[in-house]
Amino acid sequence: MDDLTQQTEPAGGAGRRGRGERGAAGRRAARTGSGPGPSLPYITRRIGVYEVLDEEGLALIERNADTILEEIGIEFRDDDEALDLWKGAGADVRGHRVHFPKGLCRELLKTAPKEFTWYARNPERNVHIGSNATVFAPVYGPPFVRDLDGKRRYATIEDFRNFVKLSYMAPSMHSSGGTVCEPVDVPVNKRHLDMVYSHIKYSDKPFMGSVTAPERAEDTIALAKIVFGDEFVENNCVTLNLINANSPMVFDGTMLGALKVYARHNQASVVSPFILSGAMSPVTVAGTLTQILAEVLAGASFTQLIRKGSPVLFGTFAASISMQSGAPTFGTPEPSLVSYGAAQLARRLGLPFRTGGSLCGSKVPDAQAAHESANTLNTTLLAGTNFVLHAAGWLEGGLVSSYEKFMIDQDQLGMMQKMAQGIDLSAEGQALSAIREVGPGSHYLGCTHTQAHFQTAFYRSPLADNNSFEQWEIEGEKRIEQRANALCRVWLDAYEAPALDPAIDEALLAFIRERKDSMPDAFT
Repeated sequence: MDDLTQQTEPAGGAGRRGRGERGAAGRRAARTGSGPGPSLPYITRRIGVYEVLDEEGLALIERNADTILEEIGIEFRDDDEALDLWKGAGADVRGHRVHFPKGLCRELLKTAPKEFTWYARNPERNVHIGSNATVFAPVYGPPFVRDLDGKRRYATIEDFRNFVKLSYMAPSMHSSGGTVCEPVDVPVNKRHLDMVYSHIKYSDKPFMGSVTAPERAEDTIALAKIVFGDEFVENNCVTLNLINANSPMVFDGTMLGALKVYARHNQASVVSPFILSGAMSPVTVAGTLTQILAEVLAGASFTQLIRKGSPVLFGTFAASISMQSGAPTFGTPEPSLVSYGAAQLARRLGLPFRTGGSLCGSKVPDAQAAHESANTLNTTLLAGTNFVLHAAGWLEGGLVSSYEKFMIDQDQLGMMQKMAQGIDLSAEGQALSAIREVGPGSHYLGCTHTQAHFQTAFYRSPLADNNSFEQWEIEGEKRIEQRANALCRVWLDAYEAPALDPAIDEALLAFIRERKDSMPDAFT
């Protein structure tokens, strides 16, 4: 385990703004309750986890996963190096399909860290991955946005920058994420440079790297080394990277190529089967869990063939489908059971765990979006998830990044942060002094204890309307989507970028110019 009390500063020497400082406009907004408050540290959960499988059930799924690995095998496509490495490790390779002797993958994973620090360019924003820590990151991957004018349209680089800025400003968001939306106005082969630069420039929280091609992963590493320094990057995790299995039971050349780059440079891979149960896994929870475990064991252990000790997470993205239309569905019981069970399997394996978020299938941030997201997010926290992707902004089954939904979700994340603190059993938490002071038949509103704690005793939402009907009517009968829209505009207007050493900024821009000039634009 990393010594979190003696974190070293990255070699890049980037300038930084103190926690919570965002200029005069931001401070005014914070005072009036319209702006973001100080950034909160990553969650250290003080509540227990919810478990759905007993020892017999866990052992059964593990045995079945071993059967898949040994008898059916996992395909590693379009990567001869991967097949050679598996042969050298003792696996039975037949064409592109790898059959794993019982226990091989678990033995390899013994060198993977159980927990580690994910470093930000501002050391105050470093987060811990593993154990009882939970880290929230925003939506990842949508090609569309639903903007502040209510339009559903293709995302642009300006949208990308806006979501990075919002993630930086959101107190309960611990990472600026990765592909917060897909900026289609930038060539496909060059947009990763603008995306990674945006994370570095407009936020000082930890960020994710590009995985759409091995050379783009290499560019991410190169940009990170400009900020942090070569030696620091090679010895510390400064980027997490999403490696999806092409379920069922396939890893393709693109994902393997990116995984190899990041593992070689000691950066974390989040090995996540992408599961739509009924289409990409069996319809049953137990069958889906078995397949997920087999896929994770194969992909995660491969990182250790590349570089022993490189960090890797047990990931899963699980949804069910409508058996009438084939469309994915969210917030339903079965994916929650999958997440709970997968979290237990990850803990037994000794790997940090990723799942969940604020997932929904709704087209707009309405009641369906709210209840589906709440169902998923509560499961995510209670499962004991360490890294939460899609924590804010997800809409329409992941096709859309929504500004309004982001604001509503980040409010819910603040509630999860409060929930994770558990029950305060200190003398102040016991509140016997208040009970003695008030006695029978009176009230607590004016007592000393209440006056000392009323500002922090309860979570205060910046969006929920709890006023009388008459007051709500006077203020324009605004729905929460309208209030979220207004608050988002205030935040973006109040935004100020965290300080970045000008020499580092120029070096980043010079590298990007050189890389862009080296290749023609490609939009496919």
